[in-house]
Amino acid sequence: MSISTNKLRLGPLPKTATIKVTFACTSALKTELDRYAALHAKTFGEPIDTATLIPHMLEAFMERDRVFKRSSRSGQSSPLIIHAKPTHHVSDSDTPEPVHSKK
Repeated sequence: MSISTNKLRLGPLPKTATIKVTFACTSALKTELDRYAALHAKTFGEPIDTATLIPHMLEAFMERDRVFKRSSRSGQSSPLIIHAKPTHHVSDSDTPEPVHSKK
């Protein structure tokens, strides 16, 4: 089976300096990440492990996120919109102030 290199969203990986970040994911996501890494290695003929692949996937995701890019250009420190919801019952007198994001 021939695999075309233009079918994967993530192209060949550049060589970069790195820092270590740890995250937790479901076993199903880990399985899918491993499958993607295997397909990437087969497509580009270079072995790669999942941990090396993840930062490049996140970078590609953020590069394609229009809201994130727009907020970066406008100088916003945080592109997130946060809606405060109390996690326990509160009376009207101690209702927290709503959290607003910058627009």
